Amino acid sequence: MAFNIATWNINSVRLRADLICKLLKNGEIDVLCLQECKSPVEKIPLDVFSEIGFSHMVARGQKGYNGVAIISKFPILEKSAIDFAGLGHARHIAAQLENGVTIHNFYVPAGGDEPDRQKNEKFDQKLKYLAEMKDYFSKNVPEKSILVGDLNIAPLPEDVWDHKKMVKIVSHTQIEIDHLDAVQGVGNWVDVTRKDIPAEKLYSWWSYRAKDWSTSDRGRRLDHIWASADIALHTGGSRILREVRSWARPSDHVPVLATIDL
Repeated sequence: MAFNIATWNINSVRLRADLICKLLKNGEIDVLCLQECKSPVEKIPLDVFSEIGFSHMVARGQKGYNGVAIISKFPILEKSAIDFAGLGHARHIAAQLENGVTIHNFYVPAGGDEPDRQKNEKFDQKLKYLAEMKDYFSKNVPEKSILVGDLNIAPLPEDVWDHKKMVKIVSHTQIEIDHLDAVQGVGNWVDVTRKDIPAEKLYSWWSYRAKDWSTSDRGRRLDHIWASADIALHTGGSRILREVRSWARPSDHVPVLATIDL
C-alpha cells in the first residue's frame, strides 16, 4: 500500500476549510495531519471534507487555540491522545491505519520569545513537553510508525534563513535542538524530509510580519515528518508546498508531504 501523508499547521481549521479542500482536491494527499485547529472537535467541518473523499477523522480540540486532527481517505482508529507536560492542551493525537501504521500528530508548544526557562514559563513548558516526549518514546520505541507535526524547532543550519542570526532565537537555540535530537534518538526516528532532501535550504513557515515574505524569504523549517527505522526504508518523494503560502488568507505554515510505500 502506497499513500501520501502531509502535515500542515492550518491556523484555524474552520477559517481555512476552503484552503484544505483546495489542497486535497488535487489528489496528491491521502492522509492530512493538521495542527492549531483552534476548534472543538464537534465543530471541525468533517462534512465538508467528506464530500471530497476524506470521511475519516480523529482529533483533539479546544476552543480558540491548539488542537490537532488527522483526516483520511482511509479508515483510521484512534490510539491515544497524550497531554504531555500536563498543560491541559490539545497537542497530540495518534491513530492507526488499517495497514498497521501508527501516526503521531504533534503540535509542540512554540515557547514564547525569550529562550530562558527561568524567565519565560512558555519556554520551560516547551522543554518539559519535549522531555516527556523523549520519556514516552524511550518506553514505547516506535515500530511501523510515523511522527508528524509542527514541532516548532528548526534543528539544522539549513532549516533557517540565517543560522548565525538565529542561534539565540526561540526555535533554533541549541537547548531546543538538543531536546528534539533526544526525542529523535530514543525513538530511532528518521527525518524523512532530510533523508530525501539532505542539503538545500528548506522552510515551511514564514512570518506574517514580513511585508513580502517570498522576497525576504526569512523562513524556518518548523514542520516535520519522521518515520520509525523500519518505515524509513519505504519513504520518499518529500516536498514542501511553498506555493500554498501565496494563497488567499493563508496560514503562515505550508504543507510538508512524503510518500509511504509499504
